[in-house]
Amino acid sequence: MKKVVTIGGGSGSYTILQGLKEFPLDITAVVTMFDSGGSSGILRDEMGILPPGDVRRCLVALSDETQQKILRDLFNFRFEENGSMSGHSFGNLFLAALSSIYGSDIAAIQRASELLDLKGKVLPVSVDKSHLHAELEDGTKIVGETNIDIPQHDGNLRIQNVFLEPPAHIYEETDRAIREADLIVIGPGDLYTSLVPNLLVDGMSDALKSRKGKVVVVCNLMTKWGETAGFAASDFVRELLKYSGLPKFDYVLCNTAPMDVKLVKAYEAEKKQPLMYDDALNALADKVITGGYFSEADIARHDSEKVARTISEL
Repeated sequence: MKKVVTIGGGSGSYTILQGLKEFPLDITAVVTMFDSGGSSGILRDEMGILPPGDVRRCLVALSDETQQKILRDLFNFRFEENGSMSGHSFGNLFLAALSSIYGSDIAAIQRASELLDLKGKVLPVSVDKSHLHAELEDGTKIVGETNIDIPQHDGNLRIQNVFLEPPAHIYEETDRAIREADLIVIGPGDLYTSLVPNLLVDGMSDALKSRKGKVVVVCNLMTKWGETAGFAASDFVRELLKYSGLPKFDYVLCNTAPMDVKLVKAYEAEKKQPLMYDDALNALADKVITGGYFSEADIARHDSEKVARTISEL
């Protein structure tokens, strides 16, 4: 089977992986490991483990939906009642427990993968403990992924630069998977908190430059206040190029289907707008693929099957 590696995190990777697992592909999901908020951030601080949230989402996305339904439901369960467990995901706690039992975060991911009967593999981009930093156009410095993701500053200010401190190094098996992949998929996902952090680890640029396969970027559907406010699709892809070290991508996939007016209005309340295709995008990839990749729903999500089909054909 053809080897496909996805690079990302959050709900974007979840959506893409759910579609890809229905095709005869050898899938590896590479996941960002620099989350600092919510349940993941608490477990990271209190137990000294790598943040498990994005790993958990990818594990669930690639799990066997028919054979492991109870485990899938458990991994997705989040405690909502008041108390010490409030806000924690069962899946995050489960991964933390496995890490303690088997002595490493990698072993925890491997054991969870066996339990969930994964149709693929999940790998951390790095096993080094590091934090995301950002510098805004007015010189303001932001420390921590969650402070970028949920801005306490003026979200209209553009991010000029992001970096990891201390430096993190690419995980050996992740490096090998990227170099050997037939296709590498970057995105969709929050630009500076889910996608770019993967590109910041030492060794990632070298792995991408030495790859044998092609690289495709899946553009987001919406902008995000605090990260990509006012962006067109070319701005989004240009930032990924900047941190990847590549001169251009092989493919860019961009939705051009119009969204329901009511849905767009609802997102305007969150200071988000559709990320629109623009002609400048054509200079950033050998081929730009456009079409209706939006899922008709009450939230802005990619159509997993359509995106996965396009990727599998590449």
